[in-house]
Amino acid sequence: MGPTPLAEVLAALGRATEAGLAASGAEEALRHITALGPAVLGDREAEHRPGALKPGERQFTVSGAFMVTPDRRHNLLLAEHGFPAEQHRLRIDIGLAHPGWVVEHRRSLLLANTDLDPGFRQILKTARMGSALYSPMIWKGTLIGQLVLASQARNTYAAPDLAALVAFAGVATALWQAHDGAGFWREGLMASLPASTDVG
Repeated sequence: MGPTPLAEVLAALGRATEAGLAASGAEEALRHITALGPAVLGDREAEHRPGALKPGERQFTVSGAFMVTPDRRHNLLLAEHGFPAEQHRLRIDIGLAHPGWVVEHRRSLLLANTDLDPGFRQILKTARMGSALYSPMIWKGTLIGQLVLASQARNTYAAPDLAALVAFAGVATALWQAHDGAGFWREGLMASLPASTDVG
């Protein structure tokens, strides 16, 4: 099966954008975009290639948006897909692991095979992911968050997938602003979160 044809990726982005514009709030709008990665990106045959999965592993995908909190001390997971329920609203230090790298460098990042990156740190509580993408969301010069997409099978993602995620991140940024993302924080979300979050 392999990668999804570009025309299908663009059509899916168009549908997600339309749904995001009609969403009732900022996180719901983001959810339409974060759903795209698992649906249309990555090599659908990756799990069958030699070395892609270690014994006992299975292919699955997670995605979401790590949004920078107003105090700029944390990345908070929103609009996630595939994460375990206990990691809903996962909050990590702003500089932690590769999400922290994206915040610092303001650049997208492809880790085709995380085994080859000694700095990769497991964030998903249930498993270490084998292939991952990150793309910053930048509004008028300020980094407000990033899209993340990761799969268990190594070499699921390649450069064309990263290029698509960059486009998704641009749409996600516009949708977040269109739905008053600043208002999302004003609703008192931060006060309801635990003081710290454990990361596996």
